[in-house]
Amino acid sequence: MLPLISRSLAGVALALCVTLPAHADSYISRLLNKPVPGGVAVVDLGPAAQAPKATWQGKPVLVVKDQDARWLAIVGIPLTIKPGTSQQVNSGGRSLPFVVASKKYPEQHITLKNKRQVNPNPDDLKRIEQELDVQVRAYRSFTPGTPSNLLLDKPVDGPLSSKFGVRRFFNGEERNPHAGLDFAVPAGTPIKSPAAGKVILIGNYFFNGNTVFVDHGQGFISMFCHMSKIDVKVGDAVPRGGVVGRVGSTGRATGPHMHWNVSLNDARVDPAIFINAFQP
Repeated sequence: MLPLISRSLAGVALALCVTLPAHADSYISRLLNKPVPGGVAVVDLGPAAQAPKATWQGKPVLVVKDQDARWLAIVGIPLTIKPGTSQQVNSGGRSLPFVVASKKYPEQHITLKNKRQVNPNPDDLKRIEQELDVQVRAYRSFTPGTPSNLLLDKPVDGPLSSKFGVRRFFNGEERNPHAGLDFAVPAGTPIKSPAAGKVILIGNYFFNGNTVFVDHGQGFISMFCHMSKIDVKVGDAVPRGGVVGRVGSTGRATGPHMHWNVSLNDARVDPAIFINAFQP
């Protein structure tokens, strides 16, 4: 169990863990190491004077400093990975293993009046394909620099209305699993960046509506969608807690809510892990 300390103190502690060699080993691992489909694996890379590089499945992964000059790879695991498989992080000519455990996700049935949001027409499909290409490129961004914090702030204060990984059925037809967290908050509620970062993409998309991508560094990216208003532009530096937009119901949404994705090494992972709300 993690110590019962306030989020603000926990955020300071974890920020220090990322940059200073003090008590990071147990804290970062206990907070983030949830090696399941849609989860995160924390892999010890060992000591080094300089930050080592690491890859998984050919993609670079986030690396942060641990205690005693040791380094950790923070690996995002996609929902599509098969449980029970042994995986290897490659770093400095070494293969460092981790095993993906199993996790069962619930189902959610949603009724939409707009049937095009369930079965898009040919013009819609062309638009969706183009928009997906743009968003995938944003998710694959990998910039240098250590994230300001790994224990993230909630973008809004409100109850969860839909969890990550839920198998979704729209009008009885199964579609992609839910790739983020939904918060039930009123339209117009300010959406705050959970860590410092740079705005790398904004747009209005068929499914996601008004959308903002914020790059926190080294492939650690937040995406917010269904917004009623966007308050930033591409290239803006956003501080931790900076407002990026307002809650809305644009795109495929049944009502106002805040949808938040977190991506690591181009894998959408459960944001609950980073706000200390993960449920096995």
